[in-house]
Amino acid sequence: MDKMVIEGGFPLVGEVSISGSKNASLPIIVSSIMFDGSDNEIDNVPDLEDIKTIKKLLISLGAEIKESGQADKLIINTSNINNYDAPYDLVKTMRASVLVLGPLLAKYKRARVSLPGGCAIGARPIDFHLNALKLLGATVEVDHGYVDVYADKLKGAVINFPIPSVTGTENVIMAATLAEGTTIIKNAAREPEIDDMITALNNGGAEIKRTEPAVIAINGVKKLKRLCHRVLPDRIEAGTFMAASAITKGDIFLKNINVSHLKSVIEKLSEAGARVIINSSSSMRVKGSKVIKSVDISTSPYPDFPTDMQAQMMALMTLSSGLCVISENVFENRFMHVAELIRLGANIKIRNNFAIVKGAKKLSGAEVMATDLRASASLVLAGLASSDGLTTVSRIYHLDRGYEKMEKKLADLGAIISRVKASDPLSAEAENPDFNDTACSKSA
Repeated sequence: MDKMVIEGGFPLVGEVSISGSKNASLPIIVSSIMFDGSDNEIDNVPDLEDIKTIKKLLISLGAEIKESGQADKLIINTSNINNYDAPYDLVKTMRASVLVLGPLLAKYKRARVSLPGGCAIGARPIDFHLNALKLLGATVEVDHGYVDVYADKLKGAVINFPIPSVTGTENVIMAATLAEGTTIIKNAAREPEIDDMITALNNGGAEIKRTEPAVIAINGVKKLKRLCHRVLPDRIEAGTFMAASAITKGDIFLKNINVSHLKSVIEKLSEAGARVIINSSSSMRVKGSKVIKSVDISTSPYPDFPTDMQAQMMALMTLSSGLCVISENVFENRFMHVAELIRLGANIKIRNNFAIVKGAKKLSGAEVMATDLRASASLVLAGLASSDGLTTVSRIYHLDRGYEKMEKKLADLGAIISRVKASDPLSAEAENPDFNDTACSKSA
């Protein structure tokens, strides 16, 4: 397994281009299962391990994914799908694989998907998905670690989620797209990645509309034509680089972003003393302050502060001028990066779902280990701000799941950072690269 070695203490300065959204790409890629076209095109797809996994899954179902000559463009032919099983070997590495349930059921009236297991940052049952599919007319059987779902015909229904569920909302939208009648999803998740998927489906002939912020109406259609869509920018990657500028007291210009999706992050970084200059709807400049102010943070589903930025903001708060409280309200176990930040010199106490962070005068380099995707990013940020010694971050395969060429982008901004091979090939992560390798939440 590779490691990241960082010599910190230098401000990041320059321009960075944000990649396409991982969390939008995944459901849009699997939605291609429902389209009749043989040349479905998706642009602005990031080069990530999670994307490679979902491509392998589609290929295992019988899809063909062609080279386009453009690095961030996929051409997908799903007309020859002849398998409806999503095997454990793929689902265990990425829980988003469960998203094939909806489109397979919609198009072929059957699907068999391995139950996703637990992960480092919390359990994520798929009961919401299955109960909703039952309301649409599907029969659901769970046996030997797999979910079998089948239906002679799907009919529209009213689905009321107990709490907003991102992948649950996406699965129901896809299943209902080819169902008879109208489906109404109440208490639907509001993340922009869902709306990006809706746009992609509508461009291919679907009839889906968000009638209220948390209500989505789907009028079923008989078929979808061709998928042709450009994925929106990754708001979490953008937020991570914004935090990188703040924690290193740098000056970064971000392009290829959607400013409207970053309001809560902009607000908190501004409170912390960073200067955020919005140049346009797709670009901004973030200048770090000499003094990082303490800011209380509480995570919640979109449009509130994202749980996927909690770890990065905690890294920033470790160098703040006072005391702050960070409450995690989405994941039940998403403070596993705290112990590693403490190794770098942070002063953090945990009380249930609260982290009390007292700013330290400095961070010092150390060997640390990532436990999940966003924890990886927080450790890299802390390493960039460490003014004494080298920081070595192991298990960065987590990082590769959600950040495209992160070390190159950081190096282009002036970071002294390199990727090296781990010296111990028999380490736990080398023996089992899938161990604790997936991100999951109560509401995902």
